[in-house]
Amino acid sequence: MMFKKFIRISRNSSLKRNFSLSRISKKNNPIFIISKRQKFIIVVVFLSLVLFWSEQLFGKSGVYVAIILPILTDLFIFWILAPDLKNKFYPQIFILPFLYSLSVSLFYFLVPARFLTRIIMTSFYAIGLYSLLLSVNIFIVSSVRTIALLSSARTVSFSVTLVSYFFLSNVVISLRLNIFLTLALIFCFTIPLVLYSLWTHVLDSNLFSRFLWISLLSVSLVETALALWFWPASPTIIALFLSSLFYIFIGLSQNWIDRRLFKAVMWEYVWVAVIVFIVFVTFSLRAS
Repeated sequence: MMFKKFIRISRNSSLKRNFSLSRISKKNNPIFIISKRQKFIIVVVFLSLVLFWSEQLFGKSGVYVAIILPILTDLFIFWILAPDLKNKFYPQIFILPFLYSLSVSLFYFLVPARFLTRIIMTSFYAIGLYSLLLSVNIFIVSSVRTIALLSSARTVSFSVTLVSYFFLSNVVISLRLNIFLTLALIFCFTIPLVLYSLWTHVLDSNLFSRFLWISLLSVSLVETALALWFWPASPTIIALFLSSLFYIFIGLSQNWIDRRLFKAVMWEYVWVAVIVFIVFVTFSLRAS
């Protein structure tokens, strides 16, 4: 009897000691005290260095890094936000970080190969990626409870989306592929960017809840790209026009989702469309 009691007391004391040691080890280990924002900074610095040295070390062969960098971006995001995604998983959060890293890493090889240009592009990528990671974190939190920073996160996210769409359009058109492959590639990155842009205003876990509307917007942009294929303009001008049209379509759709599509708002987008068309025609004629 005394022996059993001794064993029970020893076991309890051993459990308490192990628990205390585990708590001490967690306190002394920096991995357990690093904040989410610090993880974001570490990830951004690491990915930016990978982008910067990809061209410096590998030259044109560094274009293969453009495939690895987006994958690493999503893997790091999953590592950081995995605890927040346990209750409700949102696959949409991985769309824009992947395409943003892909767009910048591909466009990286179209700019002049100068040290200052690389510094500027890398800094631009780092700032955009850090802002995007903060926005994604806000979207996840906002799906559970309303926070004041949601509107700012949507603005930042939409700005990064426009940059990504312009870079990807410019790269695809600059490749001078046949018309069918060009349109297929444009459609491949248009539909996920449209999906993500609309998701930021509904924060719905269902990936295809508005699939018909997303498909119609994507097809409209691809049809515009088809018409512009025969227009005598540089890839940059065409990419700017497509990005402006993307801004108009998504802006109208987001206002409609928010129930703010008033007459004055519609006229604002109409005037934007008119100005963009005039600028596009003017620069196209000058280039030709």
